[in-house]
Amino acid sequence: MDANRARSFGARAADYAEHRPGYPADSVRWALGAAARPVRDVLDLAAGTGKLTEGLLPLGLTVTAVEPDDGMRAELSDRFPQVNALAGAAEEIPLAAGSVDAVLVGQAFHWFDQPAALGEIARVLRPGGGFGALWNGEDDTVEWVAGLVEVSDTRRNITPERFVLPAHPGFAPFEEASFPHTHRRTIESMAETFGTRSWLLVLPPDERAAMLSRIRAYLAARPETSGGEFDLPLTTRVLRASGPH
Repeated sequence: MDANRARSFGARAADYAEHRPGYPADSVRWALGAAARPVRDVLDLAAGTGKLTEGLLPLGLTVTAVEPDDGMRAELSDRFPQVNALAGAAEEIPLAAGSVDAVLVGQAFHWFDQPAALGEIARVLRPGGGFGALWNGEDDTVEWVAGLVEVSDTRRNITPERFVLPAHPGFAPFEEASFPHTHRRTIESMAETFGTRSWLLVLPPDERAAMLSRIRAYLAARPETSGGEFDLPLTTRVLRASGPH
């Protein structure tokens, strides 16, 4: 993955926190279900501004967040001061071995050196622990959403390969499930959501502005989205696996 894209989020941390969707509760519970032990302590790895943390805290779990970007981590700490937020990377997690019952990653596992990250995740899991990776994406089985994906060039920038995780001796084979989700938006807030995506953040300013203008124009021309607030249909894809025993 492009390192410039991976580092592009911090300057827009507040926008990311405001405009990115969270995760449906059933997807989070299913991801945690990879663990063969009771789950109390969870690591939100590459936690960003805490979109996944936000879904874990209502479950009564103790959450530790690890995030390499200072701006994203500061935003998380402002939003969730009760969470221990640590600087660190997936390939070198700043936790002792056997520290947590589950490790979850929201919208970030494709940025990792995946074999190294899986080794570190296996190290910090307690016996019987579980791992889950979650991604939100537009539900392009809906006709107007497919048009939005086409106009925004999303298919070119998000490939199916991101959802294929390598086999690792520390984990059982991965299972996959998908969960329907929605994100309440307006034309402007939908453009702001697209504006937080790495492939748009790294475009030259004129190309970025042109792309966002095309997105706004498309939404203004569609009856589903032109009348004010609308629900963007999403699909949350989850991969999970049980860890060391």
